[in-house]
Amino acid sequence: MTDIGSSRPAAQAFELVPGKGESRVAEFEVRARSPLQKLQHFLHANPTAVPAIVLLLSVAAFGITVGPRFLSMFNLSLIIQQVTIIGVIGAAQTLIVITAGIDLSVGAIMVLCSVIMGKLAVTMGLPAPIALVVGVATGAGCGLLNGALVTRLKLPPFIVTLGTWSIFFALNLWYSASETIRSQEVAKIAPLLQALGTPVNVLGARFTYGSFFMLGLVALIWFVLNRTAFGRHLYAVGDDPDAARLAGIRTDRILFSVYVIAGVICALGAWALIGRIGSISPQAGQTANLDSITAVVVGGASLFGGRGSIIGTLIGALIVGVFRNGLALSDVDVLWQEFAVGWLIIIAVALDQWIRKVSA
Repeated sequence: MTDIGSSRPAAQAFELVPGKGESRVAEFEVRARSPLQKLQHFLHANPTAVPAIVLLLSVAAFGITVGPRFLSMFNLSLIIQQVTIIGVIGAAQTLIVITAGIDLSVGAIMVLCSVIMGKLAVTMGLPAPIALVVGVATGAGCGLLNGALVTRLKLPPFIVTLGTWSIFFALNLWYSASETIRSQEVAKIAPLLQALGTPVNVLGARFTYGSFFMLGLVALIWFVLNRTAFGRHLYAVGDDPDAARLAGIRTDRILFSVYVIAGVICALGAWALIGRIGSISPQAGQTANLDSITAVVVGGASLFGGRGSIIGTLIGALIVGVFRNGLALSDVDVLWQEFAVGWLIIIAVALDQWIRKVSA
């Protein structure tokens, strides 16, 4: 619309009355949040808050009910020793879960690698460092197979790792002939394989090199997840793979890398396992799969991907360790210990759903 006799467009109504026109372009409705909603948003923004609170309450509860035996430095350091394997394997599981996957083969990879390390070093007489390298390469190869099946054939991680768990477990039994290598033989021929089980006394507490190895691994993964582009890509792929792909992230490469890295971590877990139990048994670590998933879930990671932290997994492993140790000191049967851990998993998942519901 133009003024008659002029090429200039006619002024709009709001332009004729400067200062009185509508100045707002868009706005969001701000609703007052209840204290409960504020709590839910806080918990969503801080995934490690819930497991940290649960850990503190658990320690306090067992400290009151069990007494000084539970709170002694020796017992608390013993819990850290006991969760070393869960912490290491849980680290591998955390990376997989963040990508919205799950790895049921981590325990089988760990045991297979420990058997290969033991057979090469003790039975065949190869130098222990070479046996360690071959064991780590085996873990990487297992992860490579998982990653290839997930990214190339587009098979669900649950199905892939369920199948490879059986394959790796069968290879483990075949290669070991279902025989255990005794601790005395390992200590005499290849003591390096037991190095991570060497005890260290610190201020009355007793740790092992394996405990420090677990903490170092957690610190390294924390740095990767929070300070590198790879870590950010990992969360993006787990949260929304299509959006990540549109953003230019090579999702298949990320997924493939994660499974290989998880395999390597499992092999390092095999080294820690030998240090922990001394001997090399094809039957060892059979519960590592479930234990690692328990630590990850209790630690606040979401099985739907895109959410979780390695610190949460470490706390989750400690919660499980505190529960089992406290119940054992209370003379609770192993059966009821597993019963309590089972409820712990269900409550953790239900809590995650509750937190997600409000943040949506």
